[in-house]
Amino acid sequence: MARKKRARSAFIIVNEKGLHTRPATELVKCASNYRSHIRLLYQDLIVNAKSLLGILMLAAARGAKIRVEAEGFDAVEAVEAIVFLARNRFNVRY
Repeated sequence: MARKKRARSAFIIVNEKGLHTRPATELVKCASNYRSHIRLLYQDLIVNAKSLLGILMLAAARGAKIRVEAEGFDAVEAVEAIVFLARNRFNVRY
């Protein structure tokens, strides 16, 4: 039987307008592909990475460092995918 895993990493918001609706939607789509519980941590807030409203509550501007933590069978893959997405500007181009 496979054991639950834990993974953590961090990323910097590089999008000019910060983590607004479009990139937040891409993040939710990505996180929702995984069964693990995924949290984003910024300043004193902790939100569910599968919650659009939670992510928007972070009000993370460009340059913000967001920590990501996951717990579950696919935690490592989930964290890697989210960090990769962030490095690719959440697939948002202006």
